[in-house]
Amino acid sequence: KRSVPSRCGSADILQDLGVRIDMNPKEAQECLKEAKLAFLFAPTYHPAMKYVMNTRRELRVRTIFNILGPLANPGKVKNQVLGVFDESLTEVFAEVLKELGLKRAMVIHGMDGLDEISISAETKVSELKDGKIKTYRIKPEDFGMVRGRLEDIKGGSAKENAQMLLEVLSGRGEKLRDIVLLNSAAAIYVGGAARTMEEGIKKAAEAMDSGAGFNKLKEFAGYSNSIEIGA
Repeated sequence: KRSVPSRCGSADILQDLGVRIDMNPKEAQECLKEAKLAFLFAPTYHPAMKYVMNTRRELRVRTIFNILGPLANPGKVKNQVLGVFDESLTEVFAEVLKELGLKRAMVIHGMDGLDEISISAETKVSELKDGKIKTYRIKPEDFGMVRGRLEDIKGGSAKENAQMLLEVLSGRGEKLRDIVLLNSAAAIYVGGAARTMEEGIKKAAEAMDSGAGFNKLKEFAGYSNSIEIGA
């Protein structure tokens, strides 16, 4: 998504890193097949949303679209990590994902307000696995990490955030590294490539330290700009 006031969205960061974000469905599918990564830019897949975008920006408050958006995944995935803006939504979203046919999911909310696994507070998790939903809490200390502060991971402009991402992929920035490890581990775990979060953290760290993550980003950016398939 693009940024909203006072925030920088993932689309802004990837674009600053040279990734072409406006791939059509066929191009995104081919990119996923060849580069093992794809970015689905919401306006490309949900064009009707453009009619309410200006109103949402003017309101500057959360609306029903903040709930609908994360659930309208055009990728029709079976495994997903999804962050929510309120702790009361984790179980609700997990139930909806189950009804949508997902096999594995983690719906997460950092108790400091983050819609991701936090390094400054506990994180509430509602996990869908084997048709059952279990809700629990995790904290950085559970994984041998020292709790940090939100200020330690505060970003800025797209260019600043892109530089922060490159630093993490280069093995620098302890607190940034920790929060990326935790959230990457969740994706690895839910995706079935790790049996536990701990194993997921280990695999994520190996990808960072070996340079595999940085190289994958370069490959993704390059391939996204080389592909051209008519919609």
